[in-house]
Amino acid sequence: MDNKFRNVLALAYVGDSVYEIYVRQFLFAQGIEKVKELQKEATKYVSAKGQASYLNAMMEKNILTEEEVEIVYRARNHKSHASPKNTDIVTYKQATGLEALIGYLYLEGRNNRVEELMNFILK
Repeated sequence: MDNKFRNVLALAYVGDSVYEIYVRQFLFAQGIEKVKELQKEATKYVSAKGQASYLNAMMEKNILTEEEVEIVYRARNHKSHASPKNTDIVTYKQATGLEALIGYLYLEGRNNRVEELMNFILK
């Protein structure tokens, strides 16, 4: 099955893991080695609010392809029965869109593109 048409929440599930590994590697490379401090810094990147802001910045700068925007919109507009714990539904859905995009690109083997987007986020 073409990954583009897979369940967007499953793509987001994979994307969440990939995203978090990039963030943790980045923070560790910054010389942060105390777990409590790593966790505190990681929250800035992995929170729904943080992810939504990075997605919005990418959209404003038009760095996503049409195909990538389509994945984001599919995930963002997917009807979900989950209710976010620490944020509003719009922010949660935007974060899900970013995670789905990362998951999609990763599963497609487009690691260079994942790297580009993560570099934009972590710059």
